[in-house]
This record gives sequence, C-alpha cells and structure tokens, in this order.
Amino acid sequence: MVPENYSRITEFLLVGFYEEPEWQPLIFELFLSMYLITMFGNLLIILAVSSDSQLHTPMYFFLCNLSLVDICFTSTTIPKMLVNIQTQSQIITYEGCITQMYFFQLFGVLDDFLLTVMAYDRFVAICHPLHYTVIMNPWLCGLLLLVSWIMSALYSLLQSLMVLRLSFCTVLKIPHFFCELNQVIKFACSDTFLNNVMMYFATGLLAALPLTGILYSYFKIVSCIRGMSSAQGKYKAFSTCASHISVVSLFYCTILGVYLSSASPYSTHSSAVASVMYTVVTPMLNPFIYSLRNKDIKGALKRFCAMAAIKGTTVLGMKNSP
Repeated sequence: MVPENYSRITEFLLVGFYEEPEWQPLIFELFLSMYLITMFGNLLIILAVSSDSQLHTPMYFFLCNLSLVDICFTSTTIPKMLVNIQTQSQIITYEGCITQMYFFQLFGVLDDFLLTVMAYDRFVAICHPLHYTVIMNPWLCGLLLLVSWIMSALYSLLQSLMVLRLSFCTVLKIPHFFCELNQVIKFACSDTFLNNVMMYFATGLLAALPLTGILYSYFKIVSCIRGMSSAQGKYKAFSTCASHISVVSLFYCTILGVYLSSASPYSTHSSAVASVMYTVVTPMLNPFIYSLRNKDIKGALKRFCAMAAIKGTTVLGMKNSP
C-alpha cells in the first residue's frame, strides 16, 4: 500500500548537460550533427541494400534491420534532448518518461539480439558454406527476427510495468539527457527491491545469453578458419567478419563503460558522457564501419548514388524541355 504522503508526480527533470547554459548552443549543434549523420548513414545502408538485388542475402537483411533499429534507438532520446535545449526546458512528462524508457530498452535489447543473429549467420556462412542458403532460408531469417522482436518487447514491457508500480514523493532530477531506468528507480520513495532484482536479473540474463552466443559463434569460426589450407581463403573468411567484430566490440565496450561509470556514486556526469557513447556514437559509427570495410556495400552505394543522379538529371531535363 502506498503511504499517504506519496503523491503521483506528473513530470521529471532531465538535468544531464544542462548545468552550464553557455555550453548549450555547442551541445545542441554537436548532438544535432551526430543525429543527422546517424539518420543519413543508416538510411543510406537501408536504401543501398533495398535497391541492390545482389545484397538480398541473409547477412544484409539483418544489417538492414540493424540500421533501422539504430535509427529508432537514437530517435528515442536525441530529439527530446534537442527540443529541451531549444526551449530552455528540462521537463519530460511522467507518461513521456515511461514511454521513452520502454522504447529505449526495446531497441537497445533488439540491437543486442540482432548482433547475435548476425554472428550466427557468419558462423553458418563460414563453417557450412555449402548448406548456407538451405540453413539460412527466408523462413528462418524471418523467425529469428520475429523472436528477437518478441523477446525485446517482453523485456521492455516487464521493466516498464515494474516502474509503474513505484511511487515518487518529490520532483525527480535525473542526471541524464533521457529517462534511464536505473536512475529513475534510484529516486523512488516506495520499495524498489523487486525492481532492482528484476532489473539486474533480466538485464544480466539478456546480456549474458547474446554475448555467449556471439563468443561461441566466433570460437567455431576461428576453429574453421584455422582448418583452412589456403591463406587467401582464411583472409576472405576473416574479412567477412571484420565489420561485425568491430561493431560488436564497440557495442559491448560502450555498455561496459556505462556500467562502470554508473557504478560510482560520485560520477553522474561521467555516466551521462558514457551514455552518449552508447546511445549516439555507436549507432552513428555503425554505417561507416560496415560501408568502409565492405566492398559490396561500397559498390551498392556507388550504384545507388549513380542511379539517383541519373534520375535527377532526367527529371530536370524533362522540366526544362519545351
């Protein structure tokens, strides 16, 4: 039962990066630039894969979905932050905070699952190349994507419902630029034991299982590569995994940075900075990692840009013709 002196709050204050007003224009331009780069880069990946029939394979199907999830993931936090800076406001409504937490966790967990599925795809491609198209058929790819969505949605829904049962007796000043689950739970006036147990258990489980799957896939991949006799074959096999390894390393290193910075009770600012690496920088760099290290993507982007230029020239010529 909720004590009588607890009142249902209607809003939170997001105070991350708002302490020094003179820095606000620079922070606004920096985050706007990173957001636009993230949107542009990931949209290019989606358009390149969708428009090129040579890239209609399981590997690029999952890459396309990863880019879409990265767009959604970044869009759950950055637009609200930019609006708050522009309007000189730190307020986010209670409903808006719960909604932001739900979608932030949904797309964050979905990112993790997709990276795991992509590791499995590379494992099948390298260790079972003759049966790749049979194993990674459209039905299995769709099923893996659907399961990833369902698991992510259930996790996010569970955590959000657990927060709804909490009561808050004062206006919350969250030391972040978005509603971070752990920070919101810390400021609750009601008992948070069940929330903490569920949060750490579910988060640990959903972090350990995908990471175990990724490590196991790459353990088998390394074993297969070592068994190859051709040096060229080894290089080609490893090069198909290089981009994915880079993205996975960046993803988990930034998560580790967020965890270590939030573990200290005196590092709220450093925790917010670490969260920027996880929520903004990683989705922004993913398209560059995949496009710069992948000849197929670079070729598809060149063909897409050439096709767009031809269409633009044709349309312009038709407008100028008498």
